Amino acid sequence: MKSSCAILLAAGVLIGCAPSRTYITDARVIGPYTPAVKVGDFLYVSGQIAMKPGTAELAADDIESQTRQVFENIKAILNKAGYDLSDVVQCTVYLKDMNDFANMNQIYGSYFTQGRFPTRTTVEVSNLPRNARIEITTVACKAR
Repeated sequence: MKSSCAILLAAGVLIGCAPSRTYITDARVIGPYTPAVKVGDFLYVSGQIAMKPGTAELAADDIESQTRQVFENIKAILNKAGYDLSDVVQCTVYLKDMNDFANMNQIYGSYFTQGRFPTRTTVEVSNLPRNARIEITTVACKAR
């Protein structure tokens, strides 16, 4: 078992999973989580809903407004860690209603460079925190 762990740790270091971590914190989170954790060149950003900065309020109820607010929240976390949207390599989108996909997708696409979109998974879920319509989590990587 110990040798398996050593192999996994060595493999993790080779692919950018260094043993040291930097926690990008924010006192305004609504639960026991960290907004982002930097491991090696990677930044793992916790799921963001459309909360307006400094409040416990969601942006308007429509998917377009909420998608924009989610991306503004993601950008703020990325920037705090020294990253930007061009560094995002993967997104997971959680929608309360898959009928919102087309409108979300139009806004989503506007935040990335054409031809350099991150990978993405989109799933419909039964509910989200604060009754939000959308939540997005991201992984970013700084090119060396």
